[in-house]
Amino acid sequence: MRNAVLAALTVLYPLVVYLGLGHFEPRWLAFLLLGLALARLTTSRERVWWAAAVLAAVLALATFLANAALPLKLYPVIVSGLLLALFAASLAHPPTAVERLARLTNPDLPPKGVAYTRKVTWVWCGFFVLNGTLAAATALWGSDAAWALYNGLIAYGLMGLLFGGEWLVRRRVMAGSAHV
Repeated sequence: MRNAVLAALTVLYPLVVYLGLGHFEPRWLAFLLLGLALARLTTSRERVWWAAAVLAAVLALATFLANAALPLKLYPVIVSGLLLALFAASLAHPPTAVERLARLTNPDLPPKGVAYTRKVTWVWCGFFVLNGTLAAATALWGSDAAWALYNGLIAYGLMGLLFGGEWLVRRRVMAGSAHV
């Protein structure tokens, strides 16, 4: 339940920040980011999410001290960067992140599936580079509305398209295998 609430807060973060900036000084919204950081620390034991929590706390502190919105808007950049690091590290130290996910439903993934999931992990790495770059660009040069639109809607739409498209491609790639 706590993980679901944390996921929902993370997804809604850009919208809440956007709406909040219209009513509050950025320093008070820093507490939202600090709350996300503390929630991450209490719900995960994985190093990548602890790193996200520490970096979010640093951004919250910077927001509070400078009373500036930019650090609040950099949180999606950090998340993309950490996911890129996680997926890229799994390429160097298999099984890949996508293979691990695939094995949740197909524990006996055939060699063809392992090779495919490695390629998909590369695709996700490319996505996280693109997404992090666009998140940074909207934070640095976009309006608050453009930042919220990209990071709160478009980025999730692109993730969904990639996830759904990959699922369809996997069905074709694995059509001849016993485990799809």
